[in-house]
Amino acid sequence: MGTPASEIITIDGGVMEGGGQILRMAMAFSALLRKPIRVTNIRAGRSNPGLRPQHLTGLQLVRDLCGGQLKGGEIGSTDISFYPGPVKSGEFVANTGTAGSVMLLFQVAFPCLLFGKGSSRLSLRGGTNAEMAPQIDYTLMVFKPILEKFGVKFDCNIVRRGYYPKGGGQVLVKTSPVMSFLQPVDITTAGQVTRFSGRSFVAGVIPIKVAHAMADSASRIIRQVYPGVPFKIDRVKEPSEVAVGNGSGIMLKLSMWPKHEHSQEGSQSGNESNRVWVPKRESAEKVGEAAAKELLDDITSGGCVDHHLQDQLIIFMALAKGKSRIKTGPVTLHTETAIHVVQLLTEAKFNVVKDEDHKSCIIECQGVGLQQSSE
Repeated sequence: MGTPASEIITIDGGVMEGGGQILRMAMAFSALLRKPIRVTNIRAGRSNPGLRPQHLTGLQLVRDLCGGQLKGGEIGSTDISFYPGPVKSGEFVANTGTAGSVMLLFQVAFPCLLFGKGSSRLSLRGGTNAEMAPQIDYTLMVFKPILEKFGVKFDCNIVRRGYYPKGGGQVLVKTSPVMSFLQPVDITTAGQVTRFSGRSFVAGVIPIKVAHAMADSASRIIRQVYPGVPFKIDRVKEPSEVAVGNGSGIMLKLSMWPKHEHSQEGSQSGNESNRVWVPKRESAEKVGEAAAKELLDDITSGGCVDHHLQDQLIIFMALAKGKSRIKTGPVTLHTETAIHVVQLLTEAKFNVVKDEDHKSCIIECQGVGLQQSSE
């Protein structure tokens, strides 16, 4: 850990999106590339800047994954330094102690474990369906199938769901290291919409009629535009023994296949709306309508991956060997921020090409072809 301070790469955590994403990506790349980092102005773009329990838990998890040294790791800190060691494999546990998102813990740890020496098992505790974060359902239904195109496989099992404010959820993730490189992807042919599916759920004291109302309103909006496309939304009341707290939400997904029958390349898009439903604040019908309209907007943009997914793929495109291309709608600030961090820490080359209609874009990346360390 004796790297001179002058060799530390300093990253301003307050630029662009200005949230926890910069910190998570910087930590993951630091561990993967064995580059010491200092992140300043952490979450400067948020009303409560600095590390929150969820962010600190993620930092500690990456520290444990590679036996690294973390300085400044405390709640409220706006400045941390990290000196990584080689990524290990094994069993790791992370618990936010709050309703902080377990999927944001997954987001920072998962890329690292793909380059460990062997299989690993993560036990992540916190909120499984937190607002302003990827839902566990989205990760399983949309993110996972797309990641498999990079040659990545992982299992994720929900032991217990946890909702705001207590959290208390738990997921178990099993990962295997990549055999050689991550494969580049080409997801640029949108094709035809073939199916809609989804999950409308409630937990705790919220009645099942709320799940039905969200699902019915989402179905009505989508059937107006796609009357002949198969559509199935599961309506679920979470059993009390596998859910902690009160929660509700809806996850919608569409599947597309290219028009060319010889192609085996499919794409997935999703949209999610998750919150504790409060009468008089917002009707359940409005929640379902909002989720459906966002998904339809993603289709209209002409992209092959939705606006939630595009930034999540940037790190894997950067690590892959060769040129990856994904077609998206307008590039989000989260995606621009992700590309910014990648270009600070790697030699990966990104190029964003706007389509003639100015709605869709193709994000291209010449990845670095990361391999496991020989240590």
